Amino acid sequence: MKIEILMRPVAAVLIAAFFIFPVAGIAQKAAKPEIKQLQGPQSPRIGFIIHGGAGVIRRGSLSPEREKQYRDKLAEVVMAGYKALQEGKTSLDAVEIAIRMMEDDPLFNAGKGAVFNADGKNELDASIMNGKDLSAGAVAGVHHVKNPITLARAVMEKSPHVMMIGDGAEKFAKEQGVELVDEKYFFTQSRWDSLQRVKKEEEEKKKKDAGEKPAAPPAKPSVAEMPASQEPQNRFGTVGAVALDKYGNIAAGTSTGGMTNKKFGRVGDSPIIGAGTYANNATCGVSGTGWGEYFIRLGVARDISSLMEYRAMPIQAAADLVIHTKLQNAGGDGGVIAMDKFGNMAISFNSEGMYRAYIDKDGKPVVKIYKD
Repeated sequence: MKIEILMRPVAAVLIAAFFIFPVAGIAQKAAKPEIKQLQGPQSPRIGFIIHGGAGVIRRGSLSPEREKQYRDKLAEVVMAGYKALQEGKTSLDAVEIAIRMMEDDPLFNAGKGAVFNADGKNELDASIMNGKDLSAGAVAGVHHVKNPITLARAVMEKSPHVMMIGDGAEKFAKEQGVELVDEKYFFTQSRWDSLQRVKKEEEEKKKKDAGEKPAAPPAKPSVAEMPASQEPQNRFGTVGAVALDKYGNIAAGTSTGGMTNKKFGRVGDSPIIGAGTYANNATCGVSGTGWGEYFIRLGVARDISSLMEYRAMPIQAAADLVIHTKLQNAGGDGGVIAMDKFGNMAISFNSEGMYRAYIDKDGKPVVKIYKD
C-alpha cells in the first residue's frame, strides 16, 4: 500500500512531463504534417538556380566587356527558367529551357561552345533527372546533337533506358526528331586555339621528359584578352540548372563539352546520374561542375542527397562537406548548385570562381562569378 501511495506522485510527475516535454520521436512525428503542407499546391514555393562552370576565375582574369557578357547571359538564362516556373511549367521544362540557352551560347563549354577532344572533335554529354519519380535520362559522346539536354530528356521520357551513347544516341535522336547539326556548327576559334596550346604544352613536356631542350614557350593571351577558365590549366566547364516548381517537384540537369584535349571517348560526371546530376523530391536537386573523374568516384551529387536523407543535414552543410572536405581531400576541384524541397538553395565550390545565378526571395536575379 505504501509503495502504491509513493508511486502515485511519481506517476503524476511523469504524465505531466510527457505532455509538457514530449519525447523527440513524438515531437518529430507531430511536425511532419506541417512539413508536408509546405509541399502542397496550397502553398507553392518555386525556385531556380543555374551554373555556367567552375575554374580559376579570379578578379581581373576577365575583361570588363567579357565579364558583362557573362553576367548579362546568366541573368537572362536564370530569368527565363524562373519565368517558365511562374507560368506553371514544370521543373523539367525550366531546366531544359535554361540549359538549352547556355548550350546555344559559345560563352559556355556546352553545345555551341564545347571544347575539343584530343582528336579535334566536340564530344557532348548531358543528363536530366526528375525528383518526382527518380526517372532520369542521359547521353554521352554525341557529335551532332545541337542540344544534348533535349536528347537526354527524350531518353528519359521516350525510352526504357537511362543512358545512350555515341552513334546509338544519335540514331535515337533522329527517331525522336531531336535536331542534329553538322559538326562544323560547334566550332569556335577560341576553343580551337585552346586545344592547340594544350597540345603544344604536351609536346614540350614530352621533350623535356625525354631530355631534349624545349622550344621557347608559346605566347599566351593576357588575362584581359581571355577568360582564365579557357586557359589550358583550367579546362573544366559545364552548365547546369536546378528547379523547384509549384507542384513541389524538383528537377536537375547538366550539360558539357568535357575537358580540352580529353582522350577520345572519355566520359565525365555530367551524364552520370548520382555523380554530376541528381534529383529527389524527398531531399534535393544537384548539378555539378569540375573535375569529372573525382565527381564520379565520390558520387558527389547523390552523396549530398544522402547526407540530407540519412543525417538530416541542411542543404548548405551537406554541399560544403562534400565539396570542401571529401572532394578536396581526394584531390578534386569544382562545385555544385543545389536546392532542397523547400526552395532553400546551396552553392559550394573549392575553385577560384564559378559562374552562377539564382532568383532571390524577391524574385530578382542574383549573378556571381568570383569567390568573394
